Amino acid sequence: MIERFLDKTEFRGYEDFAAHFKLRVPVDFNFGYDVVDAWAEEEPQREALLWTNANGEERRFTFGEMKQLTDRTAAYFQSLGIGHGDRVMLMLKRHYQFWLSIIALHKLGATAIPATHLLTEEDVEYRCQRARIKAIVAAGDEIITTHINKALPHCPSVEWVISTGPDVPEGWLDFNIGIEKAPEFRRPSRPNNNNDTMLLYFTSGTSGEPKMVAHDFTYPLGHIVTASYWHNLRKGDLHLTLADTGWGKAVWGKLYGQWLAGADVFVYDFEKFNAADLLHMMEKYHINSFCAPPTVFRFLIHEDVSKYDLSSLRYCTIAGEALNPSVFDRWKELTGIPLMEGFGQTETTLTVGNFPWMTPKPGSMGKPNPQYDIYIARDNGTEASPGEKGEIVIRIPQGKEKPTGLFQGYLDDAELTSQAWHDGLYHTGDVASMDDDGYFWFVGRKDDVIKSSGYRIGPFEVESACLTHPAVVECAITAVPDEVRGQVVKATIVLAKEYVKKAGPELIREIQNHVKRVTAPYKYPRVVEFVNELPKTISGKIRRVAIRASDAAGNIARNAAAKKRTRNGSSGSSLAGYGFGQ
Repeated sequence: MIERFLDKTEFRGYEDFAAHFKLRVPVDFNFGYDVVDAWAEEEPQREALLWTNANGEERRFTFGEMKQLTDRTAAYFQSLGIGHGDRVMLMLKRHYQFWLSIIALHKLGATAIPATHLLTEEDVEYRCQRARIKAIVAAGDEIITTHINKALPHCPSVEWVISTGPDVPEGWLDFNIGIEKAPEFRRPSRPNNNNDTMLLYFTSGTSGEPKMVAHDFTYPLGHIVTASYWHNLRKGDLHLTLADTGWGKAVWGKLYGQWLAGADVFVYDFEKFNAADLLHMMEKYHINSFCAPPTVFRFLIHEDVSKYDLSSLRYCTIAGEALNPSVFDRWKELTGIPLMEGFGQTETTLTVGNFPWMTPKPGSMGKPNPQYDIYIARDNGTEASPGEKGEIVIRIPQGKEKPTGLFQGYLDDAELTSQAWHDGLYHTGDVASMDDDGYFWFVGRKDDVIKSSGYRIGPFEVESACLTHPAVVECAITAVPDEVRGQVVKATIVLAKEYVKKAGPELIREIQNHVKRVTAPYKYPRVVEFVNELPKTISGKIRRVAIRASDAAGNIARNAAAKKRTRNGSSGSSLAGYGFGQ
């Protein structure tokens, strides 16, 4: 399939790939017709989706069935008056109805808005009002439908709420009955052009309300590199990306590039992550290719992996956060498979990655995807020298079309768009350096970099150092204010089970001294807090912003207590809430 959209598909190495990779973008491209239906015509019996859940239920869908079911779903949506440009929010967890719904919306030229099932009433209300959402398709889960029902009185644009079951609340439509009784599908004569908005994601930054990231109908083609040259998928491979459908990573790893490559998408539908269960599913279904965030691999390497037959697994990729070298080394030791790191954003497809011809350097993001003109920039926009830290940017010369895969902008927010996209550059907000071999090394988000006593400290390098200590399962590095140094490094740590009872000043000093030995001593965490778990997004990314907010609230409380002690004639300081520091 990818041969239709590339000038060349086989490359001798990264240099050949970088020099000769070129996409061919058809006029009025539509993933539903040009990929799903094309496979259905060529190989209707080829398996497209293998879905199973934690209860042991299983469903397999061929491309022929996918065409029929997405046509029926599109016809059902048509009967409700949903068509070109209409915005429909999908809150479907990992349920297979997500794939039916999103492809059906593509076929109609409508705009799909994937959303996490964890949205509260206020979240739903905000999204409906900002995006003028016409319909919501949601899993029939009591918590989800209750939040939506509470928001609906404040969502005047919403005409339909549709449940995929098992529960269908009063006033809701039944998705399954709807597609069963749908009229014949009438394909629109011209459902879209390439510049129409196909996808809309709400993504949160470190401050302010969520932004609306808009992608056009060519966006799926940008994921050819993601699947064929990062996941290294072959036709017929069974690929598992561990992501909820409300997160952008789902379409990175569970849809567009995989079906363009002719791979089979494996979906494990579960409520609560369990590392042993995941390993069992990989063994049972003979998974060939696996992608997950570092958080998942950190838990997998603490299981007895030798108990599982993973002989079918031949390739592993990792994204979502920077990869700590200790995780890379342990996974390779357990499985013999290197982790091929990749980097991108909701606003992009894969932008930097370790590709099949490359030998990965543990902890390196890899090299630029030739789909984009990427470099590391100084504050003045000039190209940084090897070893010099700067911001990862994408060059878009004035008057040139944006690269396929890059977002259209932040919907209805020209000011926010211009802050990120100006002077011929899209600014990712991520800081990195490049070594002499052209490999990129992640430092941190621009607003996560810690400035202490004149030093600039990247949180990732300190996290990596902490994770080499056997007591540390997970770690988040943030800054806390300090009157002398401006900021000091804080480590928020989840301990391995066998170390939990040892939590205390002695273990803290041991971890601090360990970090001093494995990295520059000035980077060590002067403040350490042990916690049961780290705050994370639905995608598994650590929410450092939540840790900083909690610390700020703790500072206010401590300052108030200090003032009270001063009024009462006492003085001193408290480390409650921080753990211990030195």
